[in-house]
Amino acid sequence: MDHEVRITLRLPADLHTWLTAQAKSARRSLNSEILHRLEAPRCDVSVDDQSP
Repeated sequence: MDHEVRITLRLPADLHTWLTAQAKSARRSLNSEILHRLEAPRCDVSVDDQSP
C-alpha cells in the first residue's frame, strides 16, 4: 500500500461483533480483516461494472 487514508466508520454493533470474531479466527487485526474482505471482491469486478 503506497498511501493510506484514515476514515471513521460507523458499523452496527452486531456487524462489528461478527467482524471481530472473523478477524480473531483468521488471526488478523480487525483492520486487516476489513481490508481483506473489501479487497477480495475488487479482483472479481470487471471495469464495466459500476454501481447505479
